[in-house]
Amino acid sequence: MKIPFSPPDITDAEIDEVVNTLQSGWITTGPKTKKFENMITKFCMSEKTVCLDSCTSALEMTLRVLGVKKGDEVIVPAYTYTATASAVCHVGATPILIDCMQNSVQMDYEKLPYLINAKTKVIIPVDLGGVPCDYDKIFEIVEQKRDLFVPSGPLQEAFGRVIVLADAAHSIGAKRNLYRVGTLADFTAFSFHAVKNLTTGEGGAVTWKKHPDIDSEELYKQYMLLSLHGQSKDALAKTQLGAWEYDIIGPYFKCNMTDIMASIGIVQLQRLPEMLRRRRKIIEYYNRELSDQSVSVLMHYSDKEKFVSSGHLYLVKLMWQDEEYRNNVITQMANCGIATNVHYKPLPMMTAYKRMGYDIKDFPNAFNMYKNEITLPLYSKLTDEQAEYVITNFKRVIRE
Repeated sequence: MKIPFSPPDITDAEIDEVVNTLQSGWITTGPKTKKFENMITKFCMSEKTVCLDSCTSALEMTLRVLGVKKGDEVIVPAYTYTATASAVCHVGATPILIDCMQNSVQMDYEKLPYLINAKTKVIIPVDLGGVPCDYDKIFEIVEQKRDLFVPSGPLQEAFGRVIVLADAAHSIGAKRNLYRVGTLADFTAFSFHAVKNLTTGEGGAVTWKKHPDIDSEELYKQYMLLSLHGQSKDALAKTQLGAWEYDIIGPYFKCNMTDIMASIGIVQLQRLPEMLRRRRKIIEYYNRELSDQSVSVLMHYSDKEKFVSSGHLYLVKLMWQDEEYRNNVITQMANCGIATNVHYKPLPMMTAYKRMGYDIKDFPNAFNMYKNEITLPLYSKLTDEQAEYVITNFKRVIRE
């Protein structure tokens, strides 16, 4: 049996929607993208949504909208994929890495206050694996540090404190305290990459909460300008009679979502609740089967539903083991036809971040999470038979 790691769950409904778009004659950013944005806003109960070509763009354009620039600092977990920190580097700011808590993939909230200073503009928590971070705790900390905040520009002045931008690449559909991800942070960036719970092939989006001193329509226009070369009219607006003329407000960027991508997303979002239920069923089966093994697994669902994960990744720690043992398990699973992965190799172990002066020795909790972590296949198309094959072979391999 061959078990891939995370194939997309695409049905005839997505294909039919894409065909409809191709036949419509409008395939770039247009009515389908706007419809998808409105659907996300309604689903997340956010103030508004902007769809872009990736989560990385969603993070970067949000930092640019907020006026984050060279000389500023943005706090980022050491235990994440590079995109979280890369977006900070793209705007010229400095990523300040924070270790995770012991035996946890989430940032160390006790260390967070000590990293906030007058240069700190944004914190980017990461909902790793689909589990929402403790945003109540994060907001409590940034409020306590409000007196240190030095705003630059009107949006920063409106907040009057460090801004919380969630990297929710893994967590669309997740909840904390009954609120959906998309409204838990000031801004939230989603990924719709091919391996995500909801895919548009590539793609991403940013949502935000209502703020009494911020004009959301004007904010939306700023995202449009940044994502379409600073052009004062998008292609759809220019098709109106006599409306060819436009201006270039600034030499900006090109990272818009197309209607082809949005077509897939429209159907995927409609199907998301059923796909999340399937993921939960697999997670609960894995949990039962591994309850008597020498492993620790990421908790996706808390007691009394305080938080409900999107079930994006099934992370397993091979207790008391090291990198060599973990890598051997990965090889043995591959010999059984089962693809596994590691989430994540901490940023201080990567060349780019070593060159910035980061040393993994300063992030012991991140290293201890990484050194014996393995991620098992988890996706909505995984059948009961395939899930049983994965877990049976995994238990056999770690016993040998």
